[in-house]
Amino acid sequence: MNVHEYQAKGLLRDFGIEVPPGRMVTTPGEAEEIAADIGGAVVVKAQIHAGGRSKGGGIRLARTPEEARHVAEDIIGMQLVTPQTGPEGKRVQRIYVEGASEIDDELYLALLVDRATQNVAILASTEGGVEIEEVAAKTPKKILTVQIDPLVGICDYQARNLGLDLGLAPAQVNKFIGLVRNLYRLFMEKDCSLAEINPLILSGDNVIPLDCKLNFDDNALRRNPDVAQLRDPDEEDEREREAAEHDLSWVSLSGNIGCMVNGAGLAMATMDIIKQVGGEPANFLDVGGTADAERVGHAFRLILADPNVKGIFVNIFGGIVLCDLVAEGIVEAAKTLGVAVPVVVRLDGTNAEKGREILASSGLDITPASGMRDGAEKILAAVRQ
Repeated sequence: MNVHEYQAKGLLRDFGIEVPPGRMVTTPGEAEEIAADIGGAVVVKAQIHAGGRSKGGGIRLARTPEEARHVAEDIIGMQLVTPQTGPEGKRVQRIYVEGASEIDDELYLALLVDRATQNVAILASTEGGVEIEEVAAKTPKKILTVQIDPLVGICDYQARNLGLDLGLAPAQVNKFIGLVRNLYRLFMEKDCSLAEINPLILSGDNVIPLDCKLNFDDNALRRNPDVAQLRDPDEEDEREREAAEHDLSWVSLSGNIGCMVNGAGLAMATMDIIKQVGGEPANFLDVGGTADAERVGHAFRLILADPNVKGIFVNIFGGIVLCDLVAEGIVEAAKTLGVAVPVVVRLDGTNAEKGREILASSGLDITPASGMRDGAEKILAAVRQ
């Protein structure tokens, strides 16, 4: 789960990390009031779940409260397009008005789960304000990494050495140690999967997060109801949100072949083979290992809700899941929803033969497939016709 910058900054404050004064608002009038309260120049920031906001005009400086109002009028309601939103962009419904900061230098700092080492990794770089992927591609030696054993926790010497390696002055190092210690505490206590500060600015002796991105482990939200309350449904894909309500894993894509698969690995392989034969998947959809008729019905509804879908490929390998139950769900959904696009079904594994018999005797126009490639080729041919 992602949160907005203003929400991330609030959590940083809760954990003792100094951030510039600021507040989220939804109207130009409120932006003017907050700018007057802060005093001096402010930065008006669009609040969407995407990076690169400044490139699309979503972050702008205002030197007076009146200018803050005018800037807010421009940003609120705009369709902000950034490198991470796609060409459709995202509508800005709220902004964050924050006091402007004097910047001597910019750093990059992030904490994430390193699955290879099963540790928490701290990444840092002197190349703040730049996308870390670009730094990794062009100057990978400028990315510093520190491994933190979660059973031990972060030690001050690790933060101190990292600060010195970044070239911080002694007074800045002391501030940096406290910031890293508190950020690690936030990361662990709130079950973050990513805590990214970019840029982390140097301003005199101070070390201040100018922007912050926090991602949280969805599976741990029950332990942090306060974090769960920060979810913004307006920033989520409507189908992804509906899928989650029915315990389905869904990611919207831009193709025209709907996919319904059990198991994340098989779903990835299915999308790959559709691409191999020349097609384009419209979604990633994992119905899970306990798929039944009801869940299959919900899956079909999600797929058919996409107007771009011209055909559906169902690829089921029965292990725990029973192919006959999936077949019953397909038949029921097809009859209830009146599926008007071609459907190709590959069933293999537990009760596969029984499942094929159910489909064959259903009277529906469902094309059977003998394997993944066969299914991918058949659905592509049907879509092209």
